[in-house]
Amino acid sequence: MITYPFLKKKATIGVTAPSSGVEEELHELVKRSCSRLEDRGYNIICRDTVWTQDKARSAPAVKRAQEFNEMMQDEGIDLILPPWGGELLIEVLEEIDFDNLKEKWVLGYSDTSLLLLAITLKTGIATAHGTNLIDLRGEYTDDTTAMWESVLSTKAGSTITQYSSEKYKKKWQHDNPSPCIFHLTEETKWKTLTGESVKVEGRLLGGCIDIIRHIIGTPYGDVQSFRKKHINDEPVIWYLENCELKTTDLRRSLVQMKLAGWFDNCSCIMFGRSPAKEPVENYTTKDVYQDLSTELQIPIIYDIDCGHVPPQITFVNGAFGVVEIEGGKGTVVQHFKA
Repeated sequence: MITYPFLKKKATIGVTAPSSGVEEELHELVKRSCSRLEDRGYNIICRDTVWTQDKARSAPAVKRAQEFNEMMQDEGIDLILPPWGGELLIEVLEEIDFDNLKEKWVLGYSDTSLLLLAITLKTGIATAHGTNLIDLRGEYTDDTTAMWESVLSTKAGSTITQYSSEKYKKKWQHDNPSPCIFHLTEETKWKTLTGESVKVEGRLLGGCIDIIRHIIGTPYGDVQSFRKKHINDEPVIWYLENCELKTTDLRRSLVQMKLAGWFDNCSCIMFGRSPAKEPVENYTTKDVYQDLSTELQIPIIYDIDCGHVPPQITFVNGAFGVVEIEGGKGTVVQHFKA
């Protein structure tokens, strides 16, 4: 059984940094993001870890976990939204009080996706893979990213539909600020290996493959127990995105997932657009996808709106998804099914 938090109007958002905090010279970005959300009627509470960063982490693991645990147990906080991802969130997992987490949304991506997946796998509480705080600082938000509010405000038992973006961001242009944050210049086209239309369904699970692969074989990555306890062995749709892995490392990671049983009863694997496209010799990303599809005998969808090449759809870990792709356009229906 999956339980779904609900984001009410004028909710209180807790900002904490379970991975990386924000260097002093970038504090203004946090303040601007918080101000934008306050303008939309939210109450914002920022904790200490948000404002510090040293040795690739916001604070020691125990402090990061304590702050997160306190926010998760605080009845006055409705949503936890980290400023961004980072590198060493994995250090906090053994300090998280999974047995006493309240039902509230945790939203983010990149390193945060490790925490999201671990929470859902261990507790059955749905989590949301989507925007981080920093990317909400613009004068306005593109239509795809903006869906985070509608998704998190969907009631248990209801459905929410999202569509592939019109355009995506090819590269960051920090020296050319945009009122929308992202410079959306390239036409979005979701793809399949065969070029044919695809329609698949199953429970959604996923995250940044660079990060989530590291909980394979640990108590935080027990996909088999999650299947039995929370989703009655229903099929799974995995959504994955590659931030920095070269093609051979991506291949090794996917084979490890397969060997660990993560892809058992998998109906489809979707891959986000990736900035890591350099082939090794002539082994390309598409070759990786083809090898995986051949081995698992399932469709592969790629270049979807997910991850480090924005904008991105808000995917809910644990929700029952129906994904359809036709003519390069994608539709994602998420049913908040127990």
